[in-house]
Amino acid sequence: MRLTVGTAAVASVFDPPEGQAPYSYVFDLSGDVSYDRPEEVQINHTLNVARIVGEEAAKRKVKVYVRVQLPWYECPEKGSHDEKEEIKTVGAIGTWWHESLRYLGGIEDLNLVIIRLGIMYGPYIDFGRIPNVLTVAAVYGYMKKPMKSLWSPGKNPMNTIHSEDVAAGLWAAAQWMAGLGRAEADKVAGEVIPFLNSKDKVGAVVGVRPADQKIVAPLFNLADDSGTTLHKAGETMTGIFGTTFEYHNFVTSTMIRFRLEDVVEDINEAHVSAWAEMITTSNPPVPNTHLSAYMDTFTLSKHSIALSNAKFKRIIGYKFKHPDMTPDLMRDIVDKWKDEGSWPKFDA
Repeated sequence: MRLTVGTAAVASVFDPPEGQAPYSYVFDLSGDVSYDRPEEVQINHTLNVARIVGEEAAKRKVKVYVRVQLPWYECPEKGSHDEKEEIKTVGAIGTWWHESLRYLGGIEDLNLVIIRLGIMYGPYIDFGRIPNVLTVAAVYGYMKKPMKSLWSPGKNPMNTIHSEDVAAGLWAAAQWMAGLGRAEADKVAGEVIPFLNSKDKVGAVVGVRPADQKIVAPLFNLADDSGTTLHKAGETMTGIFGTTFEYHNFVTSTMIRFRLEDVVEDINEAHVSAWAEMITTSNPPVPNTHLSAYMDTFTLSKHSIALSNAKFKRIIGYKFKHPDMTPDLMRDIVDKWKDEGSWPKFDA
């Protein structure tokens, strides 16, 4: 299984404009964000891109290489989990995003620092769970019905991070790394990046490090202070649209969860048709929105993201701009979508 991306194109990105100094800070936000992509696509779009970009960065001897890791993991619900704990990856997407960390961590002299995010939200972000659920919450507000979860109101952690804190946090981590270099950074913040793949991929896929190779790299969790849960996120998002976040009864939710793949289309029928009505009856209409009210099985399934930010605050010394997910931050997202013409308006 040997898939490739354009190495020449990647190399050209590192060439600075004429008369300017070489780039010294590299922020790697690459990787496929679609959960349902086949494994071969995840390898090509995530592992291979990170591999080629990382190798080029090492060749150019950049001062800092910051790798963003999205939370394709499943944390135990109890407690808040630090960087030393081994947490399970989710699906093929989790496997190959994590594998990218092992490859990058094994590049000698790459001044790597890994930032593992909570669930990211903020203006203009249109992928992931928050934009999808926010859109569906608007649909239920429009229909004047409560939005109901398939999952009982347990802890269900869904730790979050605002995009402005992502940007500022990445910059803070880069400045920290620039003053240390890789060897010292490993001493201060290095963690073992465990092997979480199938051993038969070693040797079969370019970029898969041996299972017994110990990979150590600086790793930080970056999540806000709010301890966001499914219930809190649901209440925050539905509240701004004048509706409520509730739960199906035990019998109904159990029946649906066991048949989720079979009934996903039925679940979405009301969402999608109401959203279509909203964008066509908007004033003015919104014919080309990039937002969708369709919820796939991944979004409808139960997920737990519980990441401790204590290490990031202690070592980097970072203070959050948005320590809590609030209704005002959700309204700001919607207002910016309205301004760009991606969200329906009924008050004009």
